[in-house]
Amino acid sequence: MAESVDRDANRALRARFDEVYGQYQRLRSGLDELQVKLAELRVTERSDDGQVTAIVGARGELISVELEPAVFHDRDARALSRSITTTVHRATASAVSATRDLVASYLPAGSPSVEFLRTNDFGALLSRADTVLQPGQ
Repeated sequence: MAESVDRDANRALRARFDEVYGQYQRLRSGLDELQVKLAELRVTERSDDGQVTAIVGARGELISVELEPAVFHDRDARALSRSITTTVHRATASAVSATRDLVASYLPAGSPSVEFLRTNDFGALLSRADTVLQPGQ
């Protein structure tokens, strides 16, 4: 009887291992493609008045700021500064969201890494380990 239980447990463990290993292989094989997509990711945002355009990369790094010639007719440096800053912040927020969505599409559903990308909560990365390692569980 105990031998039968051991075989069943081993079969279940092996099936779970095969599932996890399959997820790992899919993730690993997609990493090169993900790196290329992240390197190529560009997000463009325009100010509400259309006079400022900011382009940022996947990490929110500023690639360029473009100004329409009409912006120089107003000569309000503070307003221009606010417009540039606001537009760059919007572009950065959009890039963070696009990067998170792209990376999440390569990770298994329900992955703690996806939750971390969404919330920036380091606890999410350890949530599964915390559950497993809780004393008395």
